[in-house]
Amino acid sequence: MSVEYPYLRVDSATSFAADASWPERRADTPWGAMSGVFVDAQGNVWALSRANPYVMQYGADGKLKQSWGAGLFGSPHMLKLDGQGNVWVADSRKHVVMQCSPAGKLLRTLGTDGAAGCDEAHFFKPTDMTVTAAGDVYIADGYGNARVVHFDKNGRFVRAWGKLGIGPGEFNLPHAITSDSRGRVYVADRNNARIQVFDGDGKYLDQWRDIVVPCALAMTREDELWVIGTSPMTWRQEDDMLGYPPKDQLFMRFDTAGKLLQLWSVPKCEDGREEPGNLNWCHSIAADGQGNIFTVEVNGKRLQKFVRIPGGPERVR
Repeated sequence: MSVEYPYLRVDSATSFAADASWPERRADTPWGAMSGVFVDAQGNVWALSRANPYVMQYGADGKLKQSWGAGLFGSPHMLKLDGQGNVWVADSRKHVVMQCSPAGKLLRTLGTDGAAGCDEAHFFKPTDMTVTAAGDVYIADGYGNARVVHFDKNGRFVRAWGKLGIGPGEFNLPHAITSDSRGRVYVADRNNARIQVFDGDGKYLDQWRDIVVPCALAMTREDELWVIGTSPMTWRQEDDMLGYPPKDQLFMRFDTAGKLLQLWSVPKCEDGREEPGNLNWCHSIAADGQGNIFTVEVNGKRLQKFVRIPGGPERVR
C-alpha cells in the first residue's frame, strides 16, 4: 500500500544551472588547462589559460572581446584585476607576479624572473595575489615557500609572514589569497584544510577549519567570500598535495566572520567525461553582480557559467 505525503514540493534552496551556450568558442582561441577567472566591475569575465592566448576577456554576453599574452608567461597560475582595471597574474614557473594593462602591456614585475628564492626580491612558485583598494599587494608565495608577502602600491617590499606548519599564522600550501573592503587578508591554506584571516599588517585574526579544502577564493563587492574546493579530506598515500584529485566539488559562500551562507555541490567528472554542469579539477571561482558563478578547470580545460536560480514559493513543482 502506497502512502501519499502532504508535503509542499517547493524548491526553497537557491540552485545553480550551467549555461551550455556560454561563452562562445572560437577556433582561433583554444583553451588549455584553465587556472584563473575574475569578473570585473563592468561584468566582463577574464579567464586565464595555460595555452596561447593566455588571457581572455569575455563580455557578460559571452562574446570574446580580446585575448593576449603570447610569450609573456611560463605557467600562469591565478589572475586578478585591481581597482584600475589592470590585470595581475601569478606565474609559478617564472617565480614572479606580473601587473599588465587591460590590453596586455607589461607594467610591473614583482620577484625575479626565472630565479626562485625566499627574500624581498624572490618568490618560489607563487600561487596568487590580491590588490586592496589602497593599492597594497599581498602575494601567496605558495608552492615552494609557505608565506604571504606584502608590497605597497609602489611595489616596495613591506613585510612577509608565515612558515611551513600547522599552527596559527603558519601555512601548508597557501594556494589562494584575497582581501575585503577593510583590508583584511584571507588565505586558502589548502593542505591544512582551512582558511586563515589576517589584518593588513599580517596579524593573525582567525581560522575556519574542517569545513573545506579550499582551492580558490573570490571576494564580492558586498564582502562575501566565495570558495571553490572539496569537502574535508585526509591524505592518501599517492597524494602530492591535499585535495587533488578532489573527491567532490563545492561552491561555498561565507560572510567575513566565517559564517557559511550558502553551499552548493557540483558533480565531479573524470577526464573525457566533461558535460555542462559537472567539473573536472576546478581551480578558480568568480561571481558577478547577479550571483552567477564562473569557474575554470585544469583537467576539464574550460570556462563555465553557472546561473543562479533563487529558491522561493514561486518554485512549486
